[in-house]
Amino acid sequence: MSAIQHVALEVREQDVDACVRFWGLLGFEPVDPPASLAARAAWLQAGGTQIHLLFAEAPVAAPEGHVAVVAGDYDTTLAALREAGFEPAPRTEHWGSPRAFVRSPAGHRVEVMAFAP
Repeated sequence: MSAIQHVALEVREQDVDACVRFWGLLGFEPVDPPASLAARAAWLQAGGTQIHLLFAEAPVAAPEGHVAVVAGDYDTTLAALREAGFEPAPRTEHWGSPRAFVRSPAGHRVEVMAFAP
């Protein structure tokens, strides 16, 4: 069986702390990257999935491409995002799961779902 182990997203180095706080609201905790990568990336992890924040002077965030996260407690997660100043926008429940889109501090589009299809 194949599984996605990590997603790499470009961020300005000065936005890393805000991005770490954002991903923390979605259940991701900082982990140490290998020493050979520590000067150019920050890593976060939830379960077996990692987010790698790659430092870039001119990062690119795809306008429609996105990362989808299944929230452990959907309503609590959306409330925490709102309290932190983010604006999750609810979307159609295609498979009966509540879901919303939100932008990270670096401009990446993130889908938050109550459960996966």
